[in-house]
Amino acid sequence: MTLAIHPLLGIPEVSAGDDLAPLLLASLESADLVLEDRDIVVVTHKIISKAEGAVVPLAGNDDDAYRAVVLDQSSEILRKRGRLVIARTKHGFICANAGVDRSNAASGTAVLLPIDPDRSAHGIRMALEAATGASIAVIVSDTFGRPWRRGLVDVAIGISGIDALLDLKGTTDAFGRELEVTEIAVVDEVAAAADLVMGKAEAVPAALLRGLDISGGDGRATDLIRPAHEDLFR
Repeated sequence: MTLAIHPLLGIPEVSAGDDLAPLLLASLESADLVLEDRDIVVVTHKIISKAEGAVVPLAGNDDDAYRAVVLDQSSEILRKRGRLVIARTKHGFICANAGVDRSNAASGTAVLLPIDPDRSAHGIRMALEAATGASIAVIVSDTFGRPWRRGLVDVAIGISGIDALLDLKGTTDAFGRELEVTEIAVVDEVAAAADLVMGKAEAVPAALLRGLDISGGDGRATDLIRPAHEDLFR
């Protein structure tokens, strides 16, 4: 298997009401790329949130207003340390500051997570497939920290046209032992791989991954959320 990951360049600053599919198609065309079956398009949530109007003003003291927005977007506060809040979002994700982000946002504003990232991914996928005839998958990504490990990675918070998990239970390893619990968070791996060509400060909000023969499926990003009764750390 050989993977190719292409950054989608030239996508302009996105505003509320913008249609993302034509912007993605224009970027693909400028790179002489045509969508093919089993391609995976990864889009950072931030341009989706901006297009959907999920941007809020921070009135008054920015820090105080920011913390108020974080609390509003949280369904549960799990930990606090200084300005850092680890929260469960209304989607069920556990992340820093409920996913509310001031980076790559206009001064005095914060960007929220999309209301329904899976639905957002599905809408983009339907538009791209209708325009090209290709059968593809779309992943909406965001940057999360990880328990017990330093550093950030991109993960999938919305998906369409792909299963969230690659279930290897019941298969055997190289020594013939049956795998009993192994599930691969394949959409998180794709999101992290795509981020290698998008970066955090280069204003590249999307990428095309080609060569991974796992697209096709009706998973949801919420399939990745560990149920509370399985969570050993709370």
